[in-house]
This record gives sequence, structure tokens and C-alpha cells, in this order.
Amino acid sequence: MSIFHRPHYSSEITNFIEQMKEKKPTLEAEQRAGRALLWDKHLDRSLLEEYSEARVPMQPYVYQTQSK
Repeated sequence: MSIFHRPHYSSEITNFIEQMKEKKPTLEAEQRAGRALLWDKHLDRSLLEEYSEARVPMQPYVYQTQSK
């Protein structure tokens, strides 16, 4: 048995999250839907290549104007 093992211990945060899940059982599904909306995107690799090829290199000093 480990000296760091605490039987039957759960933090206040863990208890709070468990209570939230009990009150609102659809919480995890809503979180997954929100994540899918913002982050889980399918990227078109050919478009990404075109974007990187069309990129204009930045000047070493951005505030310097072009000399004639």
C-alpha cells in the first residue's frame, strides 16, 4: 500500500463537477458538440498548400518603407 494513497478522498472540485453532471446529464454531450463546432474541423490539405504557397514573405523590419 502506498503512503500517498488516500482512501475515499475526492476534492471539492471533483464533488462540484459530479453534482453538475447529476443535475444536468446532457452536460458532456453539449460540451462535445461545442468542441466539434469550434475545433474538430476537417482540413482540406490541397487548400492549405495553396495558402502557404501564396504567402508573401515579411520584410525584416516591418515599419521600413520600400526605398526607390
